[in-house]
Amino acid sequence: MFLSTTLLSVAMLTATTDETCSSSQVRTAQDSKSIVETALANDAFSTLTTALTAADLVGALQGDGPFTVFAPTNEAFAKLPADQLANLLDPKNKPLLRAILTYHVVPGQVMAEDVLGAKFATTLNGQRIDIDVTDDGVMIDNAKVLKTDIACSNGVIHVIDSVILPSTMNLIDTAVAAGSFETLATALGAANLVEALQGEGPFTVFAPTDEAFAKLPEGTVASLLEAKNRDKLAAILKLHVVPGRVYADAVGAGTELVTLQGQSIKTRTHEAHVFVNGARVVKADIETSNGVIHVIDSVLLPK
Repeated sequence: MFLSTTLLSVAMLTATTDETCSSSQVRTAQDSKSIVETALANDAFSTLTTALTAADLVGALQGDGPFTVFAPTNEAFAKLPADQLANLLDPKNKPLLRAILTYHVVPGQVMAEDVLGAKFATTLNGQRIDIDVTDDGVMIDNAKVLKTDIACSNGVIHVIDSVILPSTMNLIDTAVAAGSFETLATALGAANLVEALQGEGPFTVFAPTDEAFAKLPEGTVASLLEAKNRDKLAAILKLHVVPGRVYADAVGAGTELVTLQGQSIKTRTHEAHVFVNGARVVKADIETSNGVIHVIDSVLLPK
């Protein structure tokens, strides 16, 4: 069944299925043209090239690479609310525009056959895009692949029918919006760690829920929140933070991760569950703009 689905997807990928990508608008580029030059030569990508210029990314995508670009057509950009596109092109929103555009770029040259064999890819933005092979074709997040393997001198272009959007909320904002990390947010504020976790990062946070903090002996949280215990609280919270983006699939049983606190935490598996020290991971791989969150059911404590 998988083989037949894959063969069907290959056929769909190699066919042009949207009239915005007809042969008069999108053609296979000669190897002598860079990704940017190829996009400039095709009217179907005029909005994309305008956005790349506004984000100061033209020079980067004319570099050696190689890069793989999932390129939204003009029709894809037209699906966005008109005011949203105008706001993104405003110079004051350049960081956000760059974050979105780099989310469409994967380092290396990833051809269609490689896309079909993957479940995700890490972008220049730092976040992952999801790849899903269906009977209707191949989806990159919520975008359908229309045309593949447009060869360029410094990489390859795959055409998609929608603009894909990364997470734009940082670790703190994501935790607050979830509604189940009120104690964690309060503790981070008391330990003066909010600004750090709103920074560039990236970080991986093993985030205890409110229920996890409630498991601690009565009075523990209140005591830790006192100003005199700030250093102790900060040490506990830093034990929950690992530098870099560490996704669940990259961590196996027995993996040791060095935390910002200095001590290591160790992963293990038991009855199909993943544990970090004594805490069970109840939800993994929550993307944020500056890292990834794994939700755990207990508070980690330093040795």
